[in-house]
Amino acid sequence: MSVRPIITAPDPRLKAVSEPVKTVDDEIRRLIDDMMDSMYAADGIGLAAIQIGVPKRILVMDIAQKDGANEPRVFINPQIVWASEETATFEEGCLSVPEIWDEVDRPARIKAEYLDRDGNKKLLEADGLLATCLQHEMDHLNGVLFIDHLSKLKRSMAIKKLTKAKKLKEAG
Repeated sequence: MSVRPIITAPDPRLKAVSEPVKTVDDEIRRLIDDMMDSMYAADGIGLAAIQIGVPKRILVMDIAQKDGANEPRVFINPQIVWASEETATFEEGCLSVPEIWDEVDRPARIKAEYLDRDGNKKLLEADGLLATCLQHEMDHLNGVLFIDHLSKLKRSMAIKKLTKAKKLKEAG
């Protein structure tokens, strides 16, 4: 288990569509462990494999971490099978879009199918922060960042800020 660097926008790898996991094996479980370590080290509540440069359809989350608890969750090949017409608005941020926070509207409730860490098929009904976080992370699997849900002006401002921050960091 190790902490891996998290890719930040505007890195083009974040726009890649991730590939489904064919077999849940020890290699995939090692990747999941690295993802968890990386998410916790960055003080995040969710992470998609693509965010550490691995284009596989895997997510890890721990929304309880915000309250000082640990309830790690793993979602392999997740799919939303139902979404409510009712929406909910949450202020979102992202480990791959540092220092940027904005409100995003998403379906308030969803049902998702996925495989767990052992390859067992699961169905989850979610609302609130869990539903929002799951949809946010699933967007990553399709090359979508939360800023892609913002107005053109807000997205443009966010990308300029990220590009400037990256140049300053590289200039060191």
